Amino acid sequence: MNEPTLVSSVGIVVALASEARALTTRKVHSGRIIPLAGGAGLWLSGMGPAAARNAAQALANSGATALAVFGVAGALDSGLRSGTLFCPERILDDNGQGYAPDPTWRLSLLQQLGAATLPILETGKLLSMPMPLLTTAAKTAARDRYAAAAVDMESAAVAEIARDHGLPFVVLRVIIDELHDTVPAALHASVDAWGRPRLLRLMASLGRHPSLLAHLPDLHKRMSQALRTLRAAGEAASPALGWDKWLAVTPRST
Repeated sequence: MNEPTLVSSVGIVVALASEARALTTRKVHSGRIIPLAGGAGLWLSGMGPAAARNAAQALANSGATALAVFGVAGALDSGLRSGTLFCPERILDDNGQGYAPDPTWRLSLLQQLGAATLPILETGKLLSMPMPLLTTAAKTAARDRYAAAAVDMESAAVAEIARDHGLPFVVLRVIIDELHDTVPAALHASVDAWGRPRLLRLMASLGRHPSLLAHLPDLHKRMSQALRTLRAAGEAASPALGWDKWLAVTPRST
């Protein structure tokens, strides 16, 4: 039986298979560590806080010295545009519990991304919810309640594990849907937990609701744009999301 792959650097949690492919050209499987350069490790968790929590715990148990979340998010701020990177200064869960990313790592990451002239929002809060917000009304209500700029489903769970293990963490997201974009529930239900199409379910949904076809080109365009930005961010900040570059000039005490 093969020994588990250990992580000697940052452990990165991604929910979607397409997000994982922005950081590596290797074949990515869920439920295991995918080695990256510099001792980093990638874990494809699937969507949702429970899956992200399990991924972060597995990475911490495998020796990760820091944790990160990488992928897409939805805008809550009306001025936040699709394709914009967001490196939040605070993470909130749906109970209002707050988590602060490591400030020096975050600053170093922002500097590396800024040098690549990528569009990025450097301030604001990211809200993590247990279920996706698919409508403008739901996103507006969340923005008004939590004063957050964007929303995802995984970051607070990873931040909680980082806190419990005394590990620094950081979050880097790219906006995919804007405040006034609506994702039809039937289309969202037609992808699996890793963002891959469930073709039979998708075909059935389109058969029942032909009007859903009109949404597909825009959804594909937004996702393609987001993934291009994610790949550029990964190249600018290294597969370890800048952790290795920061350690090279600012060693942490042991």
